[in-house]
Order: sequence, then C-alpha cells, then structure tokens
Amino acid sequence: MSVNHGSKRITTGAHYGLRDWLAQRITAALMASFTLLVLVQVIFTSGPIGYEEWAGIFAAQWMKVLTFVTILSLLYHAWIGIRDIWMDYIKPLGLRLFLHVASLIWLIGCAGWAVQALWLL
Repeated sequence: MSVNHGSKRITTGAHYGLRDWLAQRITAALMASFTLLVLVQVIFTSGPIGYEEWAGIFAAQWMKVLTFVTILSLLYHAWIGIRDIWMDYIKPLGLRLFLHVASLIWLIGCAGWAVQALWLL
C-alpha cells in the first residue's frame, strides 16, 4: 500500500515550466521573423531611406496588423522574463507585488504608445 504524503504546490518562484519556455521561444521566433521581413523590405528599397519610405513600409494594413502582433509578442515576452526575475530574486511579497503591478502598468503604457504611433503613420 502506498502512502500519500500529500503534495505541496509551490506558489512562489518562476515554476511555470514548459508553457513559459514555449511562449518565450514562439514570441522570439515571431520577433525574429518580423525583423527579417522589415530588413528585406529595407534592403530592397531603392535610394535613401527617409520618413516617407518608413511610413510606406508600415502603411499597408497587413503590415500594421503584423507589427501590432509583434509588439504584443514583445510585451508578452518581456512580461514573462521580468515576472520571473521578480519572482526569483525579490522575496518580500509586498515589494514583489508592487514590482509586478508597476511592470504591468509600464508594459500596458508601452502597448498604448506603440498602437498610437503605429496607427498615426
């Protein structure tokens, strides 16, 4: 007969495992692909690149949507990384909670700024 000693769930620390590892790899692959796409567009743009050329690259609706998805990927990628840092190295619960909230507010603010910049082109 086996004895069940119970299991204690770890509620602190960066113990999210495969899900976060996979999310980081997928978002990194998406960001790298987007970077290559923009780089190819820049390489094949003739002449000097000024504001009009940059605006032209991002003018198409599909490019705006792809850029927005990449921005969301970047923010999620950053959130996973910074959350894990706070959970691994900041032990006082109140300070960790404050840093989580401050980080989320900062990332949401960055998302708002990026959307505004992207759709004003």
